[in-house]
Amino acid sequence: MNGTMAASSNRIMLGPLVAAIDQGTSSTRFLVFNAKTAELLSHHQVEIKQSFPKEGWVEEDPKEILQSVYECMDRTCEKLTQLNIDISNIKAIGVTNQRETTLVWDKETGEPLYNAIVWLDLRTQSTVERLINKTPGRNKNHLKHKTGLPISTYFSAVKLRWMMDNVEKVHEAVLSHRAMFGTVDSWLIWCLTGGKKGGVHCTDVTNASRTMLFNIHTMDWDPELCKYFDIPMEILPKVRSSSEIYGLMKSGPLTGVPISGCLGDQSAALVGQMCFKDGQAKNTYGTGCFLLKNVGTKPVMSDHGLLTTVAYKLGRDKPACYALEGSVAIAGAVVRWLQDNLGIIQTSTELEKLAADVGTSYGCYFVPAFSGLYAPYWEPSARGIICGLTQFTNRSHLAFAALEAVCFQTREILDAMNQDSGIHLSQLQVDGGMTSNRLLMQLQADILCIPVVKPSMPETTALGAAMAAGAAEGVSVWSLNPEDLTEVTSEKFEPQINPEESELRYARWKKAVQRAMNWETTEPVNNGNEETSIFSSVPLGFYILGSMFMLIGAKYIAAGQK
Repeated sequence: MNGTMAASSNRIMLGPLVAAIDQGTSSTRFLVFNAKTAELLSHHQVEIKQSFPKEGWVEEDPKEILQSVYECMDRTCEKLTQLNIDISNIKAIGVTNQRETTLVWDKETGEPLYNAIVWLDLRTQSTVERLINKTPGRNKNHLKHKTGLPISTYFSAVKLRWMMDNVEKVHEAVLSHRAMFGTVDSWLIWCLTGGKKGGVHCTDVTNASRTMLFNIHTMDWDPELCKYFDIPMEILPKVRSSSEIYGLMKSGPLTGVPISGCLGDQSAALVGQMCFKDGQAKNTYGTGCFLLKNVGTKPVMSDHGLLTTVAYKLGRDKPACYALEGSVAIAGAVVRWLQDNLGIIQTSTELEKLAADVGTSYGCYFVPAFSGLYAPYWEPSARGIICGLTQFTNRSHLAFAALEAVCFQTREILDAMNQDSGIHLSQLQVDGGMTSNRLLMQLQADILCIPVVKPSMPETTALGAAMAAGAAEGVSVWSLNPEDLTEVTSEKFEPQINPEESELRYARWKKAVQRAMNWETTEPVNNGNEETSIFSSVPLGFYILGSMFMLIGAKYIAAGQK
């Protein structure tokens, strides 16, 4: 409460404030910062429901997402008023969001035409296989020279293609020129700036670079990529920089305030961690895990399974900066799975205590490949696996193995990053919800064999969006000059085990990952000698054998009747 009490007594000296909408996979938050000190003054959070209509499908309700934003704004404004902080001091709003999640809505009614398909969703696996099969040499990196990305279920273009092929309402709206496509940022900005009554249909370069329709060299939608996925360019939002005035709020307590910052969540965290120099990196532990390294104003292509993505473009006339990114699909989501699916914990805080009780996984390894494996493997056919079990293994060991899994996945990405750049990171800056788990942070330092540095203010994603909004031309209440950036207080976790033990555990992990590979495939099963056998499908085998016997039986009956 100290921060909020201080805020109350200093209200006259507060000066300009900047707010951020942080719309994540599992929750929405609205946060208000002091533009001069970067101090967080107040915030509100609302959980978002995910639905899983079929195995591998993950959806969210666009209207619930929008409603949660309004609720968080209203509650935060009420809290500020209770603290005697004048909300008219809020000079700008930034937006940061879960990336890749795909929405289509009707521009005339303002209604979503389908649920939002979340980035984790796997329904497009057959679409992806079909697309890869039509490339020369069945190469998943066929579009990488333009997009920086492999062809994968992860990115928006394949989700949009699926909607156009499988959702009648979407198909009809595209044909009648009523459809609008966007990632979560576009949907929110369009709705908040007026919706069907003149809402602004835009996105920023960081979100656009995750669609597979955006050319990271020309910094615009690419006609050839759109043709490849057969997506009409008229449904796409206008691409803008990450820091400029897009439009004004049209309703609620902040009517008239400019929305002037927009960054995909991982780019926002890079800005919030102030990784503005070439070579600086951060790892965010959220639903997934995302390690981004600033590589400067020229894109660097990875030879080790990392993505090349746009880090930020902080102004219309400013250069774009790029990042190498390693993405892990399941990090915090494994905690939710242990809680909701297995019921071995009631709350996420319980996981740390459970794991700390044993202090070891006792040889148990957990590869949470629920949505396939992302970087550095890009293997959609992988599935989750728990191995190394003995009669001695209990739920505490499983809890410990789950935390270790997050750390091992980060190590794989860091290794790839070090190989790509040739420069080894001397420490890792971290942020995100899971960093409150001190055991996890210590494990991460032990497994990486380098110190892990955690800022005392964990909301770096929202801070990055607020910085971009406050620094925008026409707002200019937040300086991004290096000498004006506030020094961030942080905590450092040093490695505490010897490197040999760390390497041994890591080698075991790699072995477990191999066991998880090629599990789920739509390709026909072969019987080991490269020839596909019809009998590899048991029901089909019975059907064919049964049919043969019936034919033979029918022949004998017919012969007997003659």
